[in-house]
Amino acid sequence: MNVTIGDLTGNAAKCIDRIGRARSLGADLIVFSELSICGYIPKDMLNYESFIERCEEAVKEVAKASQGIGVLIGSPVKSGLSDGKGLYNAALFLHDGEIKAQFNKSLLPTYDIFDEYRYFEPARSVEILEFKGKRIAVTICEDLWNLDSPQMYPTTPMDELMKQKPDLMVNLSGSPFSYNHVEDRQGRMVRNAQKYDLPLIYVNQVGAHTDVLFDGGSMFITNTGVIAEELEYFEEDFEIVDVDKHEELLSHSHNFRDEDENLIHDAIVMGIRDYFGKMGFKKALIGSSGGIDSALVHALCAVALGAENVTAVMLPSKFSSEGSVKDAVQLAENLGSPYHIVPINGLVDSADSALEEMFHGMPDDVTEENIQARGRGLLLMAISNKLGVLLVNTSNKSETAVGYSTLYGDMCGGFSPIGDLYKTQVYAIARYMNRNGEVIPEAILKKEPSAELRPDQKDSDSLPEYSYLDAILMHYIEEQKGWKEIVDLGFEEEVVRKVVKMVDRNEYKRFQGSPILRISHRAFGIGRQMPLVAKYYH
Repeated sequence: MNVTIGDLTGNAAKCIDRIGRARSLGADLIVFSELSICGYIPKDMLNYESFIERCEEAVKEVAKASQGIGVLIGSPVKSGLSDGKGLYNAALFLHDGEIKAQFNKSLLPTYDIFDEYRYFEPARSVEILEFKGKRIAVTICEDLWNLDSPQMYPTTPMDELMKQKPDLMVNLSGSPFSYNHVEDRQGRMVRNAQKYDLPLIYVNQVGAHTDVLFDGGSMFITNTGVIAEELEYFEEDFEIVDVDKHEELLSHSHNFRDEDENLIHDAIVMGIRDYFGKMGFKKALIGSSGGIDSALVHALCAVALGAENVTAVMLPSKFSSEGSVKDAVQLAENLGSPYHIVPINGLVDSADSALEEMFHGMPDDVTEENIQARGRGLLLMAISNKLGVLLVNTSNKSETAVGYSTLYGDMCGGFSPIGDLYKTQVYAIARYMNRNGEVIPEAILKKEPSAELRPDQKDSDSLPEYSYLDAILMHYIEEQKGWKEIVDLGFEEEVVRKVVKMVDRNEYKRFQGSPILRISHRAFGIGRQMPLVAKYYH
């Protein structure tokens, strides 16, 4: 189920609708995802007493719909403890109009994007749910992740629950998407089923909450580790399984592989659609340069929102090639989007004239290049304000990492759909979008990347080739290797040290950037927290 954080009334109504559907189809028990009543995770909303009270009211409304059917639903619950945190991350069992039992999360993650110890107290005991002749081990997300050696936590909830002889495992999950996480998650759930020799119902949240994406992919896994049923990815889904007849089920697994282009494509499309839908925006604005980044963002927004709801604006300067404008127009026509051409020469000339006395005798440098970028940002934001459409940022991870972007210029925009895609990945997803015919013009795919801010400028004038740069960035950002370790892998020391310094000294820029859809396990944002002011020799 795709919930909206904080929309307690709307989320409860969706739960009630699904309960009615499940009851009409003869289900005994319906399982929702982690914190499904309020969305995972509502962050500091959890600090407000009124928010918790409204969660309680919403759960009571859902409980009224539980006549004749069991319901497992996720919600924050007051701990009532005199020490520790004031809340539990809980799974509540509802039946016949009442809250019958509560199961608290034991393992609270505090890594990457997670900070659950900020809000929750870990469970102090674990109990089995007995229902309809079944002994059910109820766990919540991380509770099933402490499986492999070395273990992250000192205890493993399932080891304790096994002492109570369960027949079935159920896991309410809020496991975020990353393109290198799908196989790992499937593998861990399969190993849980095999280790404990129990079938597993695994229910994961789906949908986007600003920058964090949830891919769904809920599963029913047999006690032998066969994924007998797997629900859809990136969209709501509903399935009934008979846990006593799982040997009769045909295996229905998507067989996704990490870094599959279709996974990344679908994740970004969902992220765009949910960001716009949940924020109340209907139309997007793109600064379309004729380059690969803006082309990919335009094409993805067209899929997510409808091409007619995406307006492209070309903002050529005296340095823009005729081909760039032509390619951007061709893309808009391929997609069926409205477009406008708004030259910036006059605006740039006015800025140069205004600054002529102050800059007298000084040679042109990056300042004049940035005036062009900021002039474009100024016009795009004006159009956004006047038309009431959301400007979408078009920066990629490679350029954002090394500061190859201009504050208040090409960094403008309400959010960034491809800010977690390296340049080489941008090309891969663009080619994927052309798999059934040309959407993004081939000329855009073939041209050498350039900001076109000075005559004959190429990205390679100041940056390594993107395939080489991206490999260094991957080692430094995702794998958290120091420059010496990267050099030991065979990269040139001078280049590595230059790139690492560029990443570090541009942290202040990224701090001011728009939210980036999290596609990898180490996106710029809440999952990678680096100091802005620091001095550290790598």
